[in-house]
Amino acid sequence: MIRLLLAALAAFVSLGAQAQLTIDITTSGGRQIPVAVLAFAGEAAQPQSVSAVVGADLARTGLFRLVNTVGVSPLPTEPSEVNFVDWQARTAEALVIGKIEPQSGGRVEVRFRLFDVQKQAQLASFSYVVLPAQLRATAHRIADVIYERLTGEKGVFSTKITYVVKRGTRYELQVADADGANAQAVLASNEPIISPAWSPDGSRIAYVSFDQKKPVVVVQNLAQGTTRVLAAFRGNNSAPAWSPDGSRLAVTLTKDDIAQIYVIPAGGGEPRRLAVTPAIDTEPNFSPDGKWIVFTSDRGGSPQLYRMPADGGPAQRLTFDGNYNVRPRYSPDGKSIAFVQREAGRFRIAVLEVDTGQVTVLTDGTLDDSPTYAPNGKMILYEAQSDGRGQLAAVSSDGRVRQRLVSSAGDVRDPAWGPLPTN
Repeated sequence: MIRLLLAALAAFVSLGAQAQLTIDITTSGGRQIPVAVLAFAGEAAQPQSVSAVVGADLARTGLFRLVNTVGVSPLPTEPSEVNFVDWQARTAEALVIGKIEPQSGGRVEVRFRLFDVQKQAQLASFSYVVLPAQLRATAHRIADVIYERLTGEKGVFSTKITYVVKRGTRYELQVADADGANAQAVLASNEPIISPAWSPDGSRIAYVSFDQKKPVVVVQNLAQGTTRVLAAFRGNNSAPAWSPDGSRLAVTLTKDDIAQIYVIPAGGGEPRRLAVTPAIDTEPNFSPDGKWIVFTSDRGGSPQLYRMPADGGPAQRLTFDGNYNVRPRYSPDGKSIAFVQREAGRFRIAVLEVDTGQVTVLTDGTLDDSPTYAPNGKMILYEAQSDGRGQLAAVSSDGRVRQRLVSSAGDVRDPAWGPLPTN
């Protein structure tokens, strides 16, 4: 087990308080790429260590092993200054160097280079001119570049997550960096907040509010801080899910006496019912190509996963193992569906391979809930209940890497992973 105490690198910030976040990373099998991330020249004079954030980002994926860089002096900042033989002796396969230099207007230039140590070749070189307050965000961008160059997959360190924190009778909808840092409460209420869902462009979050003493679907614009009630029909309004193009949402409504799935324009309007059944249909989620909606239904006698065309039509049952499979979420490539499976009284996160129907259980908790994929599909964030209190946890889509984000912020629940940044 690799245990990283990220006191300076990741903190859950609550209203009026700051709580330390500890990330436990467990890996089982699989080769880790040895990477040396050197301290950036000039970063000691800055309010944020860029190299420390980059190293922590890479380490918590479980795919990389950080190589000891103690005693390196002077710090290389150019390719001609790198002693590749030394780094080969230290077993490094990749090397990251960089520097931070002051610029006019209070800005700084952050430059980094990534090398293949064995080939003694440069893999990437980028420069960013930013304000000192943007150094952490810049470090995440650098880690994304490194991750993509070394794995061939998009990095998600620059993405955001949202989740609900409950403290006593107070609820907060918080948005944070993917590593849990820079958490901010975008909504606070004395009534429950549940089921947050990001819009495809990351500008809005839909959620269910109980401020009207009943569940109502609300959409909040993050930049403007404005909210709009999308669904407040008779009965319950719940389980919002965005279409891939952001033009509409699927919701569960009981306005016609039984929970059924409807679609409603993102700007508001009349909902359209997708199916008419005597069973409960709920928890919709669009496929990434927008052609399907996967959902939970008890039409077969117990809660199971089904899918139907996104414009309505006959439904196809997807799960057959066990008598309780709920909370489906499509992977970004549409090939898999994460969901919650109950077996022997334990609720665990499982993944269904759509084409084959094969189910793989990924977690071993007693009350794991609310799975949400990272936008590159490599990790699944979820809620892990322990002793009646929720915490965030994550597992890789192959089950090899597990993370537990332990926070004193309160009872943490209902996570949702935001999309890749658009710039």
